[in-house]
Amino acid sequence: MDMLRSEDIAGARLTEWRKLAQGLHARYLVDDFPAGARFVAAVGEAGDALGHHPQVCLGTSHVDLKLSSADAIYRDDEGTEHVVEWVTQLDVDLARRISDIAGDHGLEADPGSVSVIELGLDTTRSGTIAPVWAALLTGIAGSQGLGTPSDEIRDATGRVPNLWFGDLDERETRAQRFHVEVYVAPEVAEQRIAAAVAMGGTVVDDSDAPSLTVIADQDGNTGVVCVDEAAAAQE
Repeated sequence: MDMLRSEDIAGARLTEWRKLAQGLHARYLVDDFPAGARFVAAVGEAGDALGHHPQVCLGTSHVDLKLSSADAIYRDDEGTEHVVEWVTQLDVDLARRISDIAGDHGLEADPGSVSVIELGLDTTRSGTIAPVWAALLTGIAGSQGLGTPSDEIRDATGRVPNLWFGDLDERETRAQRFHVEVYVAPEVAEQRIAAAVAMGGTVVDDSDAPSLTVIADQDGNTGVVCVDEAAAAQE
């Protein structure tokens, strides 16, 4: 099934879900663990009906869900097809069903609280160093390039953050090559940036804002606040 563009996701008007990184994410608030378990069981039945299921994290006060398809089709500029992990129509359909189930259970969504952390490593030779990081992070060689046409490291079980590789100019000698990517809902990005600045951080690059805003701490270490505004549900 074809991957959906951000504009297609926005057009689906999934007001309780946010597109972060490669998937759709939602958080529903529950009174206690048994209430969350009952909700997850109902979600499982809905997933059985569609032959597709979310990743679930169940806590005592909330249920976090991620929807993505491991077999989405991406076509590059040359028309070559790649199988990637991304959002498809199947994810949108299940997201709608889950929102209905949450309503039936009297649960409130908290979309502004969802977030995803990924790691970025700038290098001139990702193909050489990626196997080392695949082994270190996941212990599985196949995690290199999993669900992506690049050398990105992805753990299929979601135990560790994704690690992707950015391009580094061979002439650069800067000490920091690792940085953190923080994906947040569009409505909280400005607040998150302001909070970091209030604690002594500095905005060092907002040329691609609101999609990407680079924040540095007092030692010069950088992190990036990432937003997919194009995928935000349209009113």
